[in-house]
Amino acid sequence: MSIAHAKRFTVDEYHRLIELGFLHENDHIQLINGELIEMVTKGTAHETCLRNLWKQLPKLVGDRATLQSQAPITLPPNSEPEPDFAIVQNKDDNYFSAHPAPTDVLLVIEVADSSLAYDQDVKIPLYAKASIHDYWIFNLFDNHLECYSEPYQDNLNKYSYANKHIFLLNQVVNLPSFPDLSLDLSRVFPPKANY
Repeated sequence: MSIAHAKRFTVDEYHRLIELGFLHENDHIQLINGELIEMVTKGTAHETCLRNLWKQLPKLVGDRATLQSQAPITLPPNSEPEPDFAIVQNKDDNYFSAHPAPTDVLLVIEVADSSLAYDQDVKIPLYAKASIHDYWIFNLFDNHLECYSEPYQDNLNKYSYANKHIFLLNQVVNLPSFPDLSLDLSRVFPPKANY
């Protein structure tokens, strides 16, 4: 009896599927650990939080880095997530030649409501394995920001972050790579009544 295995894709194969027209921009698909994952529909609280980030972060960061939202980050060999928000280093071609790689990423941000378990259980090891130093989750269930830093690999070859800090919605947090810039979380979290 043979056992069926799901086909896992590399980043190059994933890009080829897009080039050939098998996947389209409107498909809302991400490549995570070689699997094609359909992104969940976002609720109003999620979208409000994203809009608030778009209002606050450009004013803070200015021209010191590049901001992107729900855009790819290439994590070879088999992942290309599209985090809710990312701050990446500036590049002369503005990433025309390739999506940002782990060495380009200053901060990855996910906004989590229905995706909270996935963002914690799958995305933490994914980003830690790629050596992305800072990963934030705007946890809309518990109304706090989870800040993860210092990726590591344990003796069982599992990846995670050594540090986790919680910031409440009435606090201010400094941006990684820009200690002189601080984000007022009360201007980012949507009103609790909307959840």
